[in-house]
Amino acid sequence: MDPSHDEDNAADLLGGRWYSTEELANLLGVDASSIRRWRTSRPAQGPPFVKLSSRVTVYNARDVEHWLLSRRIDPGKAA
Repeated sequence: MDPSHDEDNAADLLGGRWYSTEELANLLGVDASSIRRWRTSRPAQGPPFVKLSSRVTVYNARDVEHWLLSRRIDPGKAA
């Protein structure tokens, strides 16, 4: 494995925008309890997350964007 690739991933990971559960809920226009329910359901239903501690969970903006795009429905193609 290329060590410089790992360094690029780390820089990308730390340089990106991170959202708390409440911030993500506001961004998506849903209640924070919905985000928590998505996260704790089995299988998990929401965007990927990082658990920093038992009380702190964060979401990477790129992960959220990818998750949203994966759920996108084009009405012209949804037949």
